[in-house]
Amino acid sequence: MATFTLATAEDTGTDVRSAARIEHVSKSFAGPAGTQLVLDDISLDVAPGEFVTLLGASGCGKSTLLNLVAGLDRPTSGAITTDGRPALMFQEHALFPWLTAGKNIELALKLRGVDKNLRRERAEELLELVRLKGAYGKRVHELSGGMRQRVALARALAQDSRLLLMDEPFAALDAITRDVLHDELTRIWRETNVSVLFVTHNVREAVRLAQRVVLLSSRPGRIAREWQVGIEHPRRIEDAAVAELSVEITEQLRGEIRRHGQH
Repeated sequence: MATFTLATAEDTGTDVRSAARIEHVSKSFAGPAGTQLVLDDISLDVAPGEFVTLLGASGCGKSTLLNLVAGLDRPTSGAITTDGRPALMFQEHALFPWLTAGKNIELALKLRGVDKNLRRERAEELLELVRLKGAYGKRVHELSGGMRQRVALARALAQDSRLLLMDEPFAALDAITRDVLHDELTRIWRETNVSVLFVTHNVREAVRLAQRVVLLSSRPGRIAREWQVGIEHPRRIEDAAVAELSVEITEQLRGEIRRHGQH
């Protein structure tokens, strides 16, 4: 029988050497055609303060792996340990429309146990961190798509987690807004030293943001290759070094897609 472990370092009493440690994780789902293997023997460490992007074709299991790390689902086999409870940010902002921007953030603070008298001040600090000073009282419908994602990021940061999981958070945004938020995320990551595990299918986005790019093969998802990104910050999406590495990774990704017969 397959076994799995899903725990924080505090739960296990282990020394913290990784923000996330994924050890020989596999995940299967039952379907009409039988059991389908989605992830196969994934092992990956995310170091404290490291920014890692998970890259792969649609359906390769990137989001499934992120959900496993978040504790939203359990692996079929293997072990996942995180440094505290991770915070998760989705492609959709998932803000409560009946609450203001500030109150959405305060809700995360409340769930964390922050004293009621301190929540507004902390929410305003987080809004300022994401460059939304003065937006505390704005309703969701008053915010642009980019502003909503900034509030969602502030809400994730309100959880005071040492690991931030991001599932294609900028995919639905226009190119200019996405470019601006790349800059903002990089700045916040460097200021807070939070560890980031970021899922994307956009190769240039992966290279622009990450210290390390991890490519998953097509289903079942396995780690096909990793790249250390030694390009100095600040990076631009159009930088020659970003483009050069993106071409190399794209060729590898195309090879994985061809190998698995996807179109």
